[in-house]
Order: sequence, then structure tokens, then C-alpha cells
Amino acid sequence: MGRYYYQRYLKLKKAMQQIPFREHFVNDGDGDDDDDEESRAGAAALVFVCAPPSYHNKRSSSTTSRTKLLSLLLLSLLSCTFILTPHALSLFSFADSFGAEDEGLVAAAVNAPFCSSISNGTICCDRSSIRTDVCIMKGDVRTNSASSSIFLYKNTNGFINYVSSMVEEKELQHEKIRPYTRKWETSVMDTIDELDLVVKKENETANHHCDVVHDVPAVFFSTGGYTGNVYHEFNDGILPLYITSQHLKKKVVFVILEYHNWWIMKYGDILSRLSDYPPIDFSGDKRTHCFPEAIVGLRIHDELTVDPSLMRGNKNAIDFRNVLDQAYWPRIRGLIQDEEREAREKLSLSPSSDPSFKNVKEVQGDQSKKPKLVILSRNGSRAITNENSLVKMAEDIGFQVQVVRPDRTSELAKIYRALNSSDVMVGVHGAAMTHFLFMKPGSVFIQVIPLGTDWAAETYYGEPARKLGLKYIGYTILPRESSLYDQYDKNDPVLRDPSSVNEKGWQYTKTIYLDGQNVRLNLRRFQKRLVRAYDYSIKRISQNCHHQSQ
Repeated sequence: MGRYYYQRYLKLKKAMQQIPFREHFVNDGDGDDDDDEESRAGAAALVFVCAPPSYHNKRSSSTTSRTKLLSLLLLSLLSCTFILTPHALSLFSFADSFGAEDEGLVAAAVNAPFCSSISNGTICCDRSSIRTDVCIMKGDVRTNSASSSIFLYKNTNGFINYVSSMVEEKELQHEKIRPYTRKWETSVMDTIDELDLVVKKENETANHHCDVVHDVPAVFFSTGGYTGNVYHEFNDGILPLYITSQHLKKKVVFVILEYHNWWIMKYGDILSRLSDYPPIDFSGDKRTHCFPEAIVGLRIHDELTVDPSLMRGNKNAIDFRNVLDQAYWPRIRGLIQDEEREAREKLSLSPSSDPSFKNVKEVQGDQSKKPKLVILSRNGSRAITNENSLVKMAEDIGFQVQVVRPDRTSELAKIYRALNSSDVMVGVHGAAMTHFLFMKPGSVFIQVIPLGTDWAAETYYGEPARKLGLKYIGYTILPRESSLYDQYDKNDPVLRDPSSVNEKGWQYTKTIYLDGQNVRLNLRRFQKRLVRAYDYSIKRISQNCHHQSQ
């Protein structure tokens, strides 16, 4: 900041040498008192105080000059007091933001992040994370989608307006941000729309109208980037949205950049549990929306998780899962009612007199006593080529088996229903493993780990699953269980040392291990994991029945 003010001093000094000092003080040259920057007016005031007295005395007589100079110094001192005081107070505000509780809509609390407590008319940006930037604007916030801008109009007192009008600056503060949570990935961040966040001085003569006035804060974020991949949709979007907005208790409006109707349809049930208001398409809605506060960007903690040490009220991943439960159960109840109605329509006889109905009920009763295993089946790469044999083996062990084949068009409520009622989930490492979030804490998650995917399997799914309270079992396949075994020499590093291949770069990992590999399970070897999961599930079911009977 010292270099900035020194440069401003040289600039103003040069200008003042060309203009009579009295004229410069009375008139700023453009007649506009509302286009200048308050903070830089402070620099101008400091120049008045610090400039050598001989400079001011060149154009006046000794008596008159001394009188004018004293008046000028007094005004300059007052201007410094008015201008610097708000900045000094803002420093205390930033210091308080680390632990104090603010009474604003975006209030700080225990575990509150940086920038949670700020003054009206200011922008605070937290750029400390490698994953994301988050800016908070407080005051008269207004959207301008045509210029990809969000404006914050600041009211200042008349004296500061008068002094600041002498410096030809139109903006008090200007920040840029791409509201997406993969900040370190330049290639994808370059595809995210950038927003200009601008603080402007309120001009009483200007007509800054509002088309829509909101009395709750806004959260701005992008559904661009890797949206379309279920892992990224949850990890980069839904979970950070929960982390960022849950403390507002649904009194928040979501403003979405790169808005997709299909995304709204897919995640509408979850959005309705986080906000009482319909989301806004930032680019498509040309109206000026006005908010008392805005959070631009989303906070993110780690892969598919919520860190309670960073959350108000120590919220964690289980609390997020409770939101999913509330979001999907209304739809699940509807599905159950539809199935029961269809079953009754097929029967033509009353349930009490139709023996086939009784048989169905008996079968359902028997099935409900068995632990339920859900296999998330893959098409294309990393598919289990002997899946049918796996299903038969699991049924022989004693499981009730359901095979689920999720794709981009699958209704999440149906997948949630299957996994929420399961005791064990089995699947090969990939984006679909994100659905472990749908399992009840205490359930078993078995992840089949193909060659070359050990680190990713543990980081993206294994560790987060444990944080959710699942019993996680990682099944790392042997080279003979990989389709790559028939494609490479037995001593090739692809089979013997996958980590050395991964070190060559992402493209090698993707081409060889992610896109070019299928799995044929050694059923005898895998059976040991299934038997362990079965015994654990039987014990857990027995304990739950015992608790319910008490």
C-alpha cells in the first residue's frame, strides 16, 4: 500500500503544479462528485497535509496565505479523520471475523470462516484456499447479468463525497471471481464464467432501480465445469452448497451461472431442502435482482465430506445425509404407493381371498429377513465381466441381491431408495461410488479397486465413506483379475508397477487403467469379503431388532 500511495502522491503533485491550488480545491474539473473513490480521496488528503509549505506559499501574500494555509490544514486533518476512521474500524471487523458473532444475515459463529463478519458497503474475499475463492458482499447488492457484474452501492457522508470527488476514480473496490470449486485446475477454471464484483459510491441523482427485491441473502455459484459427472456434481457442487448455505436455514436465494434445466430437475429435491426460494438463472434472467447480502463462490472442505471443525454447530457428513433423507423420502413414499396400487390392480381379487397375494407377501417377508446387497453395475470400462456369477454366489451366501445400473438419466430418488434400504453395496471404483452417500451409517461398502487406482479409490471414496460412518472394505484386485493381464507381458510395469505408470501423467492413467480395463473377479478370493460383510450385517440386523423390541 505504501508504493500505491507514493505513486498517487507523485501523480497529484504533478497535476497540482499545473493548476492554481485554490481552483483545484473548489472544483475537481469534471463537475461530478460521485465518480471518485473514497479510499483514494484519503491519499489526496494526505498529500495536502504532507506537501511542503513553500509549495503553497508561492502564489499568495504572506498574511493571506498563512490564513488560507491554516484553514486548509484544518480541513485536511478533518478529512483524514473522516476517511481513515472507517478503514481502521474495518481492520477490527476483520480481526473479529475469526471468532466473533455478527448479527447480520451472513453472521459469524463458532467455527465461522474468514470473511463471515464484514461491514456494510464492503466486499471481503477469502482466497486462502487452494480449492476455491469466496467473496462476501454486504449492503445494497444488485445484479447486472449483461455485464457479468454484481454491484454493491455504498452510501457515504457528504464531506467524504466532497473530498473524494477530487480524485477521478469511478470504483471504490473491484474483485474478480470464478465461482467454482476447482480453483487449482486452470484448464477447467478457464471455462467458468467470471464475475466482476464492484463497489460503487451511491449517487443520489442516479436511478439504480431494482426489478426484484429480496430480503434474504444470495449465494452465487456455477454449474459448469465437470457438471454431468455425478462425482463432480456432488463433490464440486451439492456438498459445497450445503456447507456454504446450511447456516442460513433455507432463507437464501441460489443464483446459478451456466444454468442447466436438467440439473435443476435432477437436484431439485435437494435444493428445496436448502432454500425456500426458486433458483435464479443469472445469465438468462436479465432483471436486476437486489439483495441485502451475497456470497459469491462455494466453500469446500475435502473430497465428498463435511469437516465439523469448520462448520457452525459442528455439522458433519451425517447431517448432510439427513438432508438427503428429507429430500428423497416424499418421492420414495409416492413410489411405494404407486407400486402397491399397481399390485392391487393386477390382482382382480381381494388380498384376503387371493392365494397368490398371500404367497407374494410370504416371499416378501422372507426376503426382508435377509441382508440386502446392492451391486452398482457398470457398462463399458471397469465392468465386472462375471457379474452374473457374483450375483449367484451372493445369493448362495444368504443375501437378497439387487443390481442397480445408474446412468445420467437415473432418478436419484430411486437409487437412494435402493441404497438406503441396503446393508451392503458393492461396486468398481468410479464416479458411481459417489452413491455411498445414500447408505445408512453402519452399512458396509465394498469397493473393487482395479489396477492403478489405489490412491484415487482410497482418497475419493474410502476415506469419505469412513467419515460417513460406513464399514469400508477395499478389495484390490490382482493382475490376473484385470483384463490388462491378457494385453501386456507379465513383467510389464502396467501390471507389476502401476504407480510408475501413473507418474507419467493423467493421460496414461486414464487411457490404461480407467478407460482400458475390465475386472473378472476371483470369486473364491472375493467370497471372503462377502462372507465377512454378511456376518457383520446379520449381527447388526439382530441388534437393531433387539433395540426395537425393547
